[in-house]
Amino acid sequence: MPATAVKHLRPAPAAPPSELEQLFREHHEQIFRTAHHITGSQSDAEDVLQTIFLRLARNDEAVDFSPSPASYFYRAAINASLDLLRSRSRARSIALEDVDAALLTSPLLSPETQYADQELRLLVRQAVARLGTRAAEVFVLRYFEGYDNREIAGVLNTSQMVVAVTLHRARLRLRKEIGQYLEKHHETSF
Repeated sequence: MPATAVKHLRPAPAAPPSELEQLFREHHEQIFRTAHHITGSQSDAEDVLQTIFLRLARNDEAVDFSPSPASYFYRAAINASLDLLRSRSRARSIALEDVDAALLTSPLLSPETQYADQELRLLVRQAVARLGTRAAEVFVLRYFEGYDNREIAGVLNTSQMVVAVTLHRARLRLRKEIGQYLEKHHETSF
């Protein structure tokens, strides 16, 4: 085969990834982790991830990623996860996969402690799902993602004072909603 023929057989250079593909590559781990912290379920976190990118793929309009794509995806993951929890609480059913496997198999915890911890996690998730959107975003970023008030203010494009007040009100509401359970089984830690 002549050398010139070989040149024609080279594969075409790979097309650069689309903007959506690039966003997925850069942010899928963050979205999954955030959704998993909120829902407590790997399959629900995967559903949230898929939902967010399907919405973006179907959207014909330009999406505003202000103040940054990471901020947008944190908010999207939090809101999609909370929507999932809200819809589940309306249906009043809890899938078996939502139970943390580590709690079920831990030899260090008594069955009573495992049940109480599982019940508390579910109550907290349900209570967070009943918060308003902004309060839920702030609470999740602080207590599930470990951000401080300055970082939360940056992600949500607001002031640290607004974050502090919103966080304070969210904690008060959650304490009120799950207070009896906490008094009975645990010390309040948030």
